[in-house]
Amino acid sequence: MILTRYAVDEDSDTLVRTWAVGHGTRAAIVATLPSAAGSPQRLALAAALSELSEALWRCYTHPASAAPSTEVNTEGWRRQQSRDGFETVLAAIMDPHQPDEDGYLTVEYDPVQEHAHRAGRALRAIGDEPLAKAVTADVQEELRAVESAERGDLGGRASQAVVLSRADASPLQVVAADAALAKDPRGSELFVEFDPTAASVAAAHRLKAAADVTLEVTGLTAERVVVTADEFEALPFETPTLVLELLAVADSPYRVVVDLVSDAGSPATREPPTTPGNGSGAASTAATPVGQRCDQVGGEGDELHVPAAASTARPHAMRGEPSGRTDRCVRGTARPVRTRSPNATCQRPMKRVGNRS
Repeated sequence: MILTRYAVDEDSDTLVRTWAVGHGTRAAIVATLPSAAGSPQRLALAAALSELSEALWRCYTHPASAAPSTEVNTEGWRRQQSRDGFETVLAAIMDPHQPDEDGYLTVEYDPVQEHAHRAGRALRAIGDEPLAKAVTADVQEELRAVESAERGDLGGRASQAVVLSRADASPLQVVAADAALAKDPRGSELFVEFDPTAASVAAAHRLKAAADVTLEVTGLTAERVVVTADEFEALPFETPTLVLELLAVADSPYRVVVDLVSDAGSPATREPPTTPGNGSGAASTAATPVGQRCDQVGGEGDELHVPAAASTARPHAMRGEPSGRTDRCVRGTARPVRTRSPNATCQRPMKRVGNRS
């Protein structure tokens, strides 16, 4: 997954960050690294911050609202626990878990919280106060960028969301992308201004409209229209053809695209894939917040309808329970795993023991 990456510039003794913006990559200096810090310590800090950024942006690409269920110990529940962990990130960086007098180190169940503690320990290993303040401020900006992207605002640092496929789509982004396509059917703005899922929903809407017009004029069915176009100009026709076939059944660009994106990510989260538009319970609730109905996307004329509040609402998270990807998920307890360190000064947590759930 492409996201904020941190790196060390040894020539200038600086910690830098880079992030893709759809067309090119931006970079910025985070802080000056103390000369006393060795290369292993510097690289460990950069790696820890990159892993933290990946965990944060995964909450954006895999929201709890896109999971089939948010019941305790389900994938949706774990996603919500990770998202709720945003509140603890800065505190964990400033005061990370350390090995105790017996050499044991607390390892958090939740990946967001655990990576925050690892970044904090990497900072402690360097022991530079100005660096710690600069890194904490930068992580705070990263948190704000994720939250901004969740609201559909991809300005500033949140612009990196344009290269991330989300298992949901912001209604604001979908409407804006559809308007951009109406202005420029070639979609030159889609790759740099909108998140890919929202842009795909808008593109599917316009594709269906074009196929309908072609059917009236030529009589070509949805299964043949894109394949026939390939005979005049080479293009990848399998996915557009699949979308048109699904739209013939579901008549909902939003549902078809979101289900396809969710199914593409299913192997990584060990969720059984759903069939877009098949009417199953899993498919009908895959991208709908709990307790809300997803209104039909697409309809009469050129207007594109999207769910009323499909992006910001989140189900209530159960407090006091282990969260994230757990090795052994136990109901009713918030105790993190404790692992034995080789010695009391170990700065790296031991790997969890056991099978992932």
